[in-house]
This record gives sequence, C-alpha cells and structure tokens, in this order.
Amino acid sequence: MTLAQVTMTEPHVACDLPGPRSAELLARQARRESNARTYPRNLPIALAEAAGSFVRDVDGNVFIDFLAGAGVLSLGHNHPELVRSVTAQLGVLTHGLDFPTPVKDAFLEAQLSMLPAGMRERTKVHFCGPTGANAIEAAIKLCKIATGRGDVVTFQGGFHGSTHAAMALTGLVSAKRPVPNGVPGTHFFPFSYCGRCPLALSPDTCTTNCVGYLERSLTDGNAGIPLPAAVLLELVQGEGGVVPATADFVRRLRVLTRELRIPLIVDEVQTGCGRTGTWFAFEQYGIEPDVVVASKALSGIGTPIAVILYDDALDGWAAGAHIGTFRGNQLAFAAGVEAVRIVRRDDILGNVRRRGAQIAERLTPLMADPWVREVRGRGLMWGIEIADPETGLPAAEFARAIQARALRRGLIVERGGREDCVVRILPPLNVTAEVVDTACTILVDAVEAGHP
Repeated sequence: MTLAQVTMTEPHVACDLPGPRSAELLARQARRESNARTYPRNLPIALAEAAGSFVRDVDGNVFIDFLAGAGVLSLGHNHPELVRSVTAQLGVLTHGLDFPTPVKDAFLEAQLSMLPAGMRERTKVHFCGPTGANAIEAAIKLCKIATGRGDVVTFQGGFHGSTHAAMALTGLVSAKRPVPNGVPGTHFFPFSYCGRCPLALSPDTCTTNCVGYLERSLTDGNAGIPLPAAVLLELVQGEGGVVPATADFVRRLRVLTRELRIPLIVDEVQTGCGRTGTWFAFEQYGIEPDVVVASKALSGIGTPIAVILYDDALDGWAAGAHIGTFRGNQLAFAAGVEAVRIVRRDDILGNVRRRGAQIAERLTPLMADPWVREVRGRGLMWGIEIADPETGLPAAEFARAIQARALRRGLIVERGGREDCVVRILPPLNVTAEVVDTACTILVDAVEAGHP
C-alpha cells in the first residue's frame, strides 16, 4: 500500500537515523554527487514516496514534512488534482518555448487575476529560466534597461539566489567569499530586523533609522552612491531567518522609491502564492511594487517555473533580451492553473491564516525558554531563533540539535538565519489543524528536551 492510500495523521520512526537503506544511499550520494549538496547533511534520510504533508523514507519511517520542498509544494506532495492536470497535459504538449498556447494563456489569466485590482491592467509577465535566481537576474536587467542606471540597493540578511549576480545581491558573506570578482554596483543597507538592530539602536526608532539612513544616502550628492536602477527587497526574509519587515519600514521605503523614481522589486520567491496568508506578501503592507519576482510555488507541485510581473512602463526590452530554453514548461502551466482554482475553491488562504494563528498560539510560549530569543512568522512561514541567554550570540549547535531531535520524533524542519540559528518551518498551505498540532508538539518537545 502506498503512502497516498493511507490516511496519515501521525509520523512513525522505527529505527535510528539514518536507517540502513538510507545510510547506503547517502553514502552512494556522497561518492557521486558534488559537495554542494545541503539538505541530506542535516536531514540524513533517503526519500521513497510522499503524499500530502507526509514523506516515507526508504527504511519505512514516516515523517511530517514541514520543509515541503523549501516551500515549493504549496499544496503538499502529489496533490491528486494537480497530478491529474499534469498527467493530462503530458499527452498534449510539454514544451512550448515562448509560443502562446491555451494552457499558457490560462496560466497568465490565473496569475493576473490574483493581483490587486489596481495592478492587473498595467502588469506584464515575463517567463524566465525556471528558478527564482534567474527571475531575480531578469528583474535587475529589466530595471537597468528601463532606467539607464547600473547600481542596485539591497538589504542585509536578504537571500536572492546563488547564481553569480543573485549571489552578489545576497547578504550571506560565506557563500560569496570563495568566488572572487563578484558583480559590482551592489549596495547593502540595514533591514528592519529590530531584534538585532543592524545600527545597534532602539527598535522603536527602526523606520526613522533604517529608511532615514537610506534616504540620506541616496539624496546626499557626497554619499558616494549613484541613484540606483532598483531597490530589491524581501518582505519576509526567508533564508535570513524568517524576519518580517515592519509595516512602517516598507511603506516609507515605497514612498522614497516613488519620489526618487527608483523601481522597487519585491522578491516573493518564497513568500508568494499564499505562503504568508495573502497571495503576495506585499498586499499585507498596503503597497504596490513595480516588479514582483515569483517562482517556487507557482505550479503547486514542484514543476519548475519562474516569472516576473512588472509595470508595463518598464517594458523596454528588445526581443530575446532575457531568454531561457525551459521557460515554456506546459506541465507547470497546467498545474499552476489548477493550483489557483484549488486555492480559491478550498479557501487555502483562509487556512493559511488559521493555521498560522494556531502555530503562533502553540509556539509563542517557547519565548519563556531562556534559549529562545524570538518566535516570529507570517501565515505558514515561521522561525524560532535560538541564542545563548548569557551572550545573546546565535546558538547554532543548539539549533542543530533541535532539528535532529525533531527528525528523530518524525518532523522535518529546516534552519536558517545568522549562523543557521533559526529553526524554520514551511508547512504545505493546506495542512490540517491535526497535523499542525502534532508537529508543534514535536517541535516544542525538541526545544525543551535539554539545553547545551
């Protein structure tokens, strides 16, 4: 019997991890694959099958998957209606370059319909190579061509991908250090991470300090920074540790970029397609960006696709200005159309908000633990920051121990943030209250099982 044929409500781990078959495959992977592999290093299992919010490894252990393909599987593993839509499309057309097709047209209609009404008529869509990083590069190119300017402002703690240009726009220094001659013209500014103020100032002055510093730097002719082609922003920093921007920070930043005629790009690769409780996170901040970058969950089933949605006033591209052989993924279009239909029919965004409130209720009491610096999140994107109570420094090893304990109890979680000290969860958006309750119990137990 397959996992999809079983109604799962509880995980089941029956052996030490990794189990013998997983250990064999992990060893073979280590011999054959590059050292750049990441997830199996901290989550030592080999996957056999999956359904909904659960995965089974090759040793028969069953886990709640609160990583969900790093947020790609918005409707969980192998959603039957998405599987049917992809299967049907397989016999029709799988690859169409950038030719118009009926399913691509339906996908465009579905995506534009999810935008705020004021943006729909003036928004164009560009299909990129099928990764978020490629879409980031497309967005930067678009804005450089439209403005004739070359520099880009981005923010400390942000993550925008690991291609050469996207990596240059990412805050993580360790990833950039081994690669000399990074893309020039990038300027990093403080992000409103008030728990660890980048300017070491009082959190209640965040907007004045962070945006004020950027404003002075861009308007002072002696500050050394040319007027940029774009400002690039994550509204909730994902890999940076699930850090939501403050509302005042974002709104004032939008006012500033409009006044200076600088396109504002919001990176919604991880926050988009309902992850935070609205289709895009920017809706919660009461702003309209000039460019939206989306990828991960667009198909809902992990079939790769990436787009930028942008104000048509920026459309100064010539034919072929940004191309990619796999931008015509008809299987992803078919799944994406079905995913939007399911999101509406099943009130998935309402479920995200309800389950997010449930997680907040279950996890916020952890802040009484001296090693938990903060519990924070939006919708179904949450992080528990772990820090030494005496020094305040990130406690990476304890965070690693929490992740390992959770896995042994049957829950897959990720880590991120400074020194990977934030335990992160990205559940499927249609996760049930029962599964959330079980997962939160496991996570709380993993934190409270013992301190360093």
